[in-house]
Amino acid sequence: MTDEELIALAQNSSELTEMAQQSLAMEISQRRLKVPPAEMEDAVAAKEPESSEGDPYDEERELVEVRTVWSLPDALEMQRLLDNARIPFVMGAEKARRAELVTSNFSDGVTVQVMKVAMPWISPVIQYYKPQNEPPEYQKDSNEENLAIRCPKCHSTEVIFDELDGDRKSPQKFKWTCGSCGNEWEDEGVETEK
Repeated sequence: MTDEELIALAQNSSELTEMAQQSLAMEISQRRLKVPPAEMEDAVAAKEPESSEGDPYDEERELVEVRTVWSLPDALEMQRLLDNARIPFVMGAEKARRAELVTSNFSDGVTVQVMKVAMPWISPVIQYYKPQNEPPEYQKDSNEENLAIRCPKCHSTEVIFDELDGDRKSPQKFKWTCGSCGNEWEDEGVETEK
């Protein structure tokens, strides 16, 4: 196929099988082609939702980074998982709605973002993501992130330790506040080995 035919096919790739989408994305990447958004996607992207002051949903619509991908195959895998869960997302600084439309350099890492309102549904989806091309230093960071304290309401890791309540003779309670949603809770903290 010519470059123009590949670009036209990429703009309407939603009708292709997953394997065909991956093959198409790899060929576009190898030829170093830039795929502009299709006309319909241009119209949707150009029409930004109007934000009125005091809209109670503005905070829920904020984009939150959920993962960084380091290659096109990893981006396609993340796209497949999010599409199957019907969670809208954007990738990279250009906020591409499909992995094959990302123009950022994957070797620098490309962020995957979703709206804050989708955070409760992200963890079950992300657990199935198995990156193939993640740098070793990032793998270490992502493992540590799994150990982070998370808000039970919105699952954010922006948690603030408030205080430790109780004495050494009785069970101590840790008091927390979520920096994202403001939720306050207490728990017994992390168990330690004796």
